[in-house]
Amino acid sequence: MKITYYGHSALLVETEQAKVIIDPFLSGNPNSGISPDDITVDAVLLTHGHSDHLGDAVQIAKQNDCPIFAVFELAEYCRMKGAKVKHMNIGGKHIYDAITVKYTQAFHSSSIQEGDVWIYAGQPAGILLTIEGKTLFHAGDTALFSDLRLIGERTAIDLAALPIGDMLTMGPDDALLAARWLQADKVIPLHYNTFPDIAQDAMDFCDRLRQEGIEGFPLKAGESIEI
Repeated sequence: MKITYYGHSALLVETEQAKVIIDPFLSGNPNSGISPDDITVDAVLLTHGHSDHLGDAVQIAKQNDCPIFAVFELAEYCRMKGAKVKHMNIGGKHIYDAITVKYTQAFHSSSIQEGDVWIYAGQPAGILLTIEGKTLFHAGDTALFSDLRLIGERTAIDLAALPIGDMLTMGPDDALLAARWLQADKVIPLHYNTFPDIAQDAMDFCDRLRQEGIEGFPLKAGESIEI
């Protein structure tokens, strides 16, 4: 499994059998380094409806004739915008060709702004993505919560992607504890340095992970790892 980071919380996951993008905030993200026009995937996965996660999902799904996986209300919004969708909800699992997707809790909010109107986009979520026997946990935007320990106990996670930006999500201290609870030996930090209010030192965070026996990957946009 190859995982490429495109800034903020966007990850492209590739195996021989499938390609998936999660939270494709690309065209509006100064740190993405890629255009949504260049994305070729079999599915789009969304953690919640905020613009820095919904991003270019509808465009990417339409140009690839592939579905968007999202919590029910957000999936319906994407469907009304013309995309194919898979309606998910917290705790549910779906197998789609070579991809297995399970939605978990996240403690955050989820909405979409259109003009002066805010649209409810269902509950925020984390995502367990399994392809070819490898499992990635994308925590989405979340605070630290104790059931992360349960997720780690019930699922063999090969790689966890965790927000560290603070202010809008958990910060580095809480993310370090989340990594321990998830029992993942590899972690990618997400959701930092896109805006001044979420500036963090990812190298320092990964150094702290290393002291816990966890390998951290402070990827720059366009950089990849393989697991």
